[in-house]
Amino acid sequence: MATNDVIYGINGPVVTIKDTRTFSMMEMVYVGESRLVGEIIGINDQFTTVQVYEETTGLKPGDPIYGTGAPMNVLLGPGIIDNIFDGIERPLKAIEEQSGSFISRGASVSPLDLNRYWNVKIKVKVGDRLEPGQIYATCPETAIIEHRFLVPPSLSGVVTSVEPNGKYRLKDTIVTIKDDKGAVHELTLCQEWPIRQARPNAQRLPATIPLITGQRVIDTMFPISKGGTAAIPGGFGTGKTMTQHQLAKWCDADIIVYVGCGERGNEMSQVLDEFSELIDPKSGRPMTDRTVLIANTSNMPVAAREASIYTGLTLAEYYRDMGYHVAIMADSTSRWAEALREISGRLEEMPAEEGFPAYLPSRLSEFYERAGRVTTLSGSEGSVTIIGAVSPQGSDFSEPVTQNTKRFTRCFWALDKSLAYARHYPAINWMDSYSEYFTDLDPWFKANLGDEFIRYRNKITAILHEESALMEIVKLIGSDVLPDEQKLVIETAKAVRVGFLQQNAFHADDTFVPLEKQKLMMKAILYLYTKAKHIIAAAIPISSITSLGLFEKLAKMKYDIPNSQPEKFDELLAEIDTALASLTN
Repeated sequence: MATNDVIYGINGPVVTIKDTRTFSMMEMVYVGESRLVGEIIGINDQFTTVQVYEETTGLKPGDPIYGTGAPMNVLLGPGIIDNIFDGIERPLKAIEEQSGSFISRGASVSPLDLNRYWNVKIKVKVGDRLEPGQIYATCPETAIIEHRFLVPPSLSGVVTSVEPNGKYRLKDTIVTIKDDKGAVHELTLCQEWPIRQARPNAQRLPATIPLITGQRVIDTMFPISKGGTAAIPGGFGTGKTMTQHQLAKWCDADIIVYVGCGERGNEMSQVLDEFSELIDPKSGRPMTDRTVLIANTSNMPVAAREASIYTGLTLAEYYRDMGYHVAIMADSTSRWAEALREISGRLEEMPAEEGFPAYLPSRLSEFYERAGRVTTLSGSEGSVTIIGAVSPQGSDFSEPVTQNTKRFTRCFWALDKSLAYARHYPAINWMDSYSEYFTDLDPWFKANLGDEFIRYRNKITAILHEESALMEIVKLIGSDVLPDEQKLVIETAKAVRVGFLQQNAFHADDTFVPLEKQKLMMKAILYLYTKAKHIIAAAIPISSITSLGLFEKLAKMKYDIPNSQPEKFDELLAEIDTALASLTN
């Protein structure tokens, strides 16, 4: 392709072109003879600024710039699931075959395998009128995910020809339609979509269905809805990545999109190893059969880190439009914000708080507001739930990324360094965390688990808050001076912390706990608390109650009572009755 546009200046990933009117804002371009992928991010009467998504070492003034006339986009079609991409949707497995263990500059590989055949079933016939988002064909993408081919959102018309069911490649035409202006359009097994543009939907739905994660501190204490947003802030070593791994493995989303944004390479390799070995509990198939991984590690070009978030979101929205519930794990948005800061500095923009660009809040807002539960253009229901990790330096939650993230998320799962060091996982601090979804989700909990679930949760929360206030007194004057009733609160809160909030990801029964068992665990704790309160009121000292070992038994019930045998809780309550009765006889 001939071009008269050449590089004028280079500053890291930022390249400038002088005196050109060739390009448009946000257009995708190829830079240099190696054809490095870039994007137009600034235009004025003198200079055009390009953000390059690859290492710019070796570029020099005078090297050519090639325009594409289209925005930065991703290829959407079967083959996305069970694949590993970099931040600009280049398949890492295919690149490894081409250039070895390291990504070569200008590596040009199709995001999806264009030569693979898919077993396609056509869903329309000649004469049918197709509307935007309508499903015109399907194929099995993995053993558990059916890929549904959608009419592009901007297209509608009448079907003029249809191929028979059979095996086709991505670029093969299987349906043609004529739009209202008489133009004929070919529908293949793939389409392209700009990563920075949200895909349209018919209607946004209220957040009334919870995302079940099997993690007690989340499901019970700080729930999130399908289509909701949550932040997991925490300093180094507090378990952000581990918590996201647990959510990715066990939440009841149909598809997981995991974006490793600026994380260490060994963490991403751990994700790959774990997910390839893990068996999906719902289907009995490998977890990778419903997972998309985007790996943009800390040693990859910083500009591609900024794009990786949008790439992941676009893939998630594509599967949402098919009628799937998708959860996207962004680990971590702080590394993404640092990429914004670095690029902003190279563009010589005026810095705001802590050097971050002034548009950091609006970028975070654009990201989180693409979450939601919707009615799709085809009339089905789908959702994108966004769970973003935040890595504040020194566990300082007052820094700009954490504070601005709080503005745009409705769940805040604050990880606590002291809990992590005490081996209490998930290290979610029950005093600093919150969820704004209670009002929306309580009708669902009431309908599916009864009024007691909400009552138990409120009582457990009250006990934890009371313990927090009492511990301030204990720090000053010790626990011996407290009355027995307050000592009972502290003992019960300890049982809640150790027996309920703490969860073992490596135990077969404790790694995922169904809601019914969570409810029965709360019931058992509160049952002992209420009974013990009556006994203390009868002037029997709390030391007599604690000597029975009942609180220790509550701490172990998560292991002693299998998820499949909830009837054993009745035996536990009977055991509590028998033991306490021995004190009053």
